Amino acid sequence: MELAFLLRHVGSEVVWITNQRSEETNDVTYSLEHRMLSHGVQVLPARGQEAVDIALKADLVILNTAVAGKWLDPVLKDHVPKVLPKILWWIHEMRGHYFKVEYVKHLPFVAGAMIDSHTTAEYWKSRTSDRLKIQMPQTYVVHLGNSKELMEVAEDNVARRVLREHIRESLGVRSEDLLFAIINSVSRGKGQDLFLQAFYQGLQLIQHQKLKVPTMHAIVVGSDMNAQTKFETQLRDFVVKNAIHDRVHFVNKTLAVAPYLAAIDVLVQNSQARGECFGRITIEAMAFKLPVLGTAAGGTTEIVLDGSTGLLHPAGKEGVTPLAKNIVRLASHAEQRVSMGEKGYDRVKEMFMEHHMAERIAAVLKEVLQKSQERSRS
Repeated sequence: MELAFLLRHVGSEVVWITNQRSEETNDVTYSLEHRMLSHGVQVLPARGQEAVDIALKADLVILNTAVAGKWLDPVLKDHVPKVLPKILWWIHEMRGHYFKVEYVKHLPFVAGAMIDSHTTAEYWKSRTSDRLKIQMPQTYVVHLGNSKELMEVAEDNVARRVLREHIRESLGVRSEDLLFAIINSVSRGKGQDLFLQAFYQGLQLIQHQKLKVPTMHAIVVGSDMNAQTKFETQLRDFVVKNAIHDRVHFVNKTLAVAPYLAAIDVLVQNSQARGECFGRITIEAMAFKLPVLGTAAGGTTEIVLDGSTGLLHPAGKEGVTPLAKNIVRLASHAEQRVSMGEKGYDRVKEMFMEHHMAERIAAVLKEVLQKSQERSRS
C-alpha cells in the first residue's frame, strides 16, 4: 500500500490486483481497499480478463509476497512468459513452508527480487538453491521506513499524551505503571506464549529479589478470539492458571498501532525460529522512543543495536529466561529505558524514514525497469 501511494505521488498509474475473494472481505480488507481508492489506486480482482490486460500493458508488475507467485499461472495462463521479464518480486516471508515449487517456480525468470533484510535475502538464496535447485534472480535489499503519518503522531507530544492516557484508562493501567507490549498477529511463530512465560518469570524474579519497581503489565495486541484458535486459548489459560489476569491484557488485532505505541513503555519483538523478515513494528516503536526487547534473529538484528537501542535474546525456549531478565533490567532502570529509546529514535531518523525507503526503492525500480525494457526489446 505504501509503495502504491509513493508511486501515485510521482504521477504513476497504479492498479492493485488482489486475490481476496468477496466472501473473505472483512473490516481490515475493506479499510485497505478504501484507502487505496481514496489515493487514486484502482482495485481489481485477480480473476478476469481485465487483470490479464492490465498485466500485459503494465511497464512493471510488482508481485507482493512469496505466496502471490501461485496466481501467475491461473490468472495469466499462456501470457506468463510475456509478463515475467517485467516482474519485480517483493518478498516479505522467511518461513520454510513458503518454499514450494508452486509458489516460486517462476522466480529465476523475473526481472528481480526485492527483500526487506540482508538476513532474509541470504536465506532465500541458500534455501532456493539447496532445496528447490533454482537460482534467485538479481536480488535487492530494501529496508522499510516509517510513514510520515506515523512520524507525525510519534513526534507530537500532545497527541502522544492524549493517546497514552486514553489507552491506559481503557486497560485499567495507571500512568505510573510499566507496560510491556507485543504487537503482532497472535500465532506461535510470533512468540506470544514465550513472552508471557518470560513476563511471569520476570514477576517472580522481582518478588524473589525484593526489587522495587513500578507495577508491571503485559499487553498482547493482535488477539482474535473470534477465530477460537487453540493457541490463543492456551495463552489465556496460562494467564488464568498463573493468576496474572490482572497484569495481562489482550487487545484485538488492529491496523491502528500508534495509540498502543504511545501508551506502552517497552516493545517486545519475540518472533521465533528465523525471526521477522524485517519487523515494521520495531522501527515504529523506535520512532516513539521505545526500547525494544527482540529475538536475535532475522531482520531484528539489522534494526536493534544490542545494548544500545534495546536488548536481544535467543529465539526458542532458551530465550525465555534471558528475556525475563531483560524485562526486569528495564523495569529496574528507568534511565536505560530513556537512553535506549532516544538512541532508537536517532537510528530511525538516520536510516528508517519513508524518504530513505523511497530512495532505496527508486534505485531498484530504475534498474529493474531498464532491465525489463532491454529484455522485451531482445
